[in-house]
Amino acid sequence: MAPRYYWKGYLKLSLVTCPVAMTPATSESEKVRFHTLNRDTGNRVVSQYVDSVTGKPVKDENEAKGYARGENDYVILTEDDLDRVALDTVKTIDIEKFVPANSIEWIYLEKPHYLMPDDAVGNEAFAVIRDAMKADKVVGVSKLVMGRRERAVILEPRDEGIVLWSLRFGDEVRPEENYFEDIEAEADPDLVPLVQQLIKQKSARWSTNMVSDPIQASLVKLIEEKKKQLKPKKTAKGKTAPAPASNVVNIMDALKKSIQADLKGRKAG
Repeated sequence: MAPRYYWKGYLKLSLVTCPVAMTPATSESEKVRFHTLNRDTGNRVVSQYVDSVTGKPVKDENEAKGYARGENDYVILTEDDLDRVALDTVKTIDIEKFVPANSIEWIYLEKPHYLMPDDAVGNEAFAVIRDAMKADKVVGVSKLVMGRRERAVILEPRDEGIVLWSLRFGDEVRPEENYFEDIEAEADPDLVPLVQQLIKQKSARWSTNMVSDPIQASLVKLIEEKKKQLKPKKTAKGKTAPAPASNVVNIMDALKKSIQADLKGRKAG
């Protein structure tokens, strides 16, 4: 399946420009999600915007952004107003400077995105920028409009591509001295070797299994158990409705059938 791109634009370094596409590097689409239901009827509950004074629902075309300048007094901004303040960074990632790859503290890293060339012509320019950053062990610093906010971003070469990290604003990171100032500056030197022994015993290679979600697995198991307990719905005539055909292929079953078919074919031959 072809990737779905979150953003398309241009990567620019001085006079070198190439078209690029970007997609989030992480996804939560596999997580168990719940709908809110009316427990008495089993029907879905829908939400809608309601006028706080009239109590009437507001149509989509009548929704607008409002900036409060006083109590019940707002400056209304339309989508056209917001589009007029768009910056060049809406469509261009212009690398302004480079910094050592290990100089940015992890606490400023917000969300990773995969950045890749958007056509064959731009492949070479993209690869040159990527390999030059690898060779000098640096990351590029730029800005990009994301969600109508201009964010500082860094570009980190990774394998054949580039990972673009959005960065938290400086005022979003709380200074650690406010929380760590009352902690002992140095530990008991006799105890440190003992903890080092424990660290050695518990050391292992990094694996994605270390960040598995046991609650997610338990939820899936619980849902499957609940499914088995549900009685099949009946039609208007009292007959049990046939289960809808599933398009999901059980890979294990398909492989077993393929192997059996291949064995039969060999015997017949």
